[in-house]
Amino acid sequence: MEARLNFYGSRLGIKIMKNLASASQSIRNSALPGSVQNLVMLRASQINGCGFCTDMHSKDAAAEGESSVRLNLVAAWREATVFTDAERAALEVTEQGTRIADAASGVTEQAWAAAADHYDEEQLVALVSLIAFINAANRLNVVVKQPAGGYRPGQFG
Repeated sequence: MEARLNFYGSRLGIKIMKNLASASQSIRNSALPGSVQNLVMLRASQINGCGFCTDMHSKDAAAEGESSVRLNLVAAWREATVFTDAERAALEVTEQGTRIADAASGVTEQAWAAAADHYDEEQLVALVSLIAFINAANRLNVVVKQPAGGYRPGQFG
């Protein structure tokens, strides 16, 4: 399988990818715990059917020490006992923020309040930004049919 389009082969694509990488780095350097960031990126990627991002974020999370049990249970986080209440709150906001077409109201007040119980304002900014960012990256990769399976942890620095 080959991607329909090579973003790195286009001047505009390179510029866009650099800007996306810069935004991603700002989020990565935020106070939102890295383990939560990894879970959020993995879950949104699963929902959106982005094989490339699912591959990348599961491998990066494993390389950062995330357990295979937790990675394997992200898709079934509601039934799994291996996630904290804070992680569950972030995953709920991620699902609702990713599935906005399924619920015109977007993220419910209940889901937002649960997240706000665990994260301060700066962390919430990072969480919301991360959800928007990963959804954009998922859509980009799904549209161009970016192949999955060959990602190496840390490949993009």
